[in-house]
Amino acid sequence: MHVCDEKELSEAIVSAEGPLRIIGGGTRGFADTVSGTELSTLGLNGVRVYKPGALTLVVGAGTPVSEVEALLQAQGQRLAFEPMDHRGLTGQSGPPTIGGMAAANVSGPRRIQVGACRDFLLGVRFVDGAGRIIKNGGRVMKNVTGYDLVKLMAGSFGTLGVLSELSLKVLPAAETAATLRIEGLDDSRAIEALAAALAAPFDVSGAAHTEGATLLRLEGFAQSVSARAKKLATHLSRFGPAEILDHTATDMIWKRLRDVVPFHDRPGNVWRISVKPSDGPRIGAALRDMGEAQIIYDWGGGLVWALLPDDIDARAALQGIRGHARLERANLENRKTLGVFAPESAVIAQISAGLRARFDPRGILNPGLMQTAKRG
Repeated sequence: MHVCDEKELSEAIVSAEGPLRIIGGGTRGFADTVSGTELSTLGLNGVRVYKPGALTLVVGAGTPVSEVEALLQAQGQRLAFEPMDHRGLTGQSGPPTIGGMAAANVSGPRRIQVGACRDFLLGVRFVDGAGRIIKNGGRVMKNVTGYDLVKLMAGSFGTLGVLSELSLKVLPAAETAATLRIEGLDDSRAIEALAAALAAPFDVSGAAHTEGATLLRLEGFAQSVSARAKKLATHLSRFGPAEILDHTATDMIWKRLRDVVPFHDRPGNVWRISVKPSDGPRIGAALRDMGEAQIIYDWGGGLVWALLPDDIDARAALQGIRGHARLERANLENRKTLGVFAPESAVIAQISAGLRARFDPRGILNPGLMQTAKRG
């Protein structure tokens, strides 16, 4: 079922006689764990308002992210939180949409510097499970009316309401960028180097360890980036010599990391694990003890991407460590067996149930999507 405007969306939800499977571009592949009639938001597209001088953008939820990025690039601006394109990882072909991006709170390597997708949401319009059209927030940062509800929709995966329109804060693009690359560090030493860089006053916008390379990104005006890169290399000299890579190489490296390209077309399940950065190497070691594992560290070690055999549940590595793991890519059987999302604690489960009762009283919006994990 396709809808082309908010009124049609509301009517579709009101008239629904059973569960609805909400999708945008379908790039993550989560929706096939939900039984129900497909409701696509791709028709809710188009830029409503764009004010480059005010750094604000209002756009329909079904608008492809690529269209928004092209529009911003023409004005020397960008989505600062650097949203990932999941298609290469998941094998899906639909276009990533702005609504899907917000519903999943998709945030890339620059999150350590600027924050997550939810931090750039100024306002949302959505239709809840009763068909009510709800507007929350505003188009400027100082308007904080309903601020919590705006944040609540980010990461709700279409279980509380179907996004129809979003207001976003955008930022100027950097004039240039450089990457420091240090080779040969083990996981623990690499995360120590990333922590040292992030604690120093060099305004690092990316901090990762992948494929044997420890990577740090700097962005800004050319003269500033050059000076900071040299000072940071000196600051980290105890970890080994740092090669300084130019803007072109930097773009390639961080797009590759953002989209988890090393795990594309590789057999196995891909897990996304969020922990305290200093716990990253512990997670990596635990996963390797459980079987063959390929590991990528982003966010200074706080985001761990793991490629694991199909029969390994990455959540077992979190015993005694605070964090959570999501099954980002797997076949349908594995997603149903292992569950996409981690089991909720009793307190969180109670809060979630209360929210769903408030916004989706009939329980028809992506039912069960975020409660599919096994419970021990």
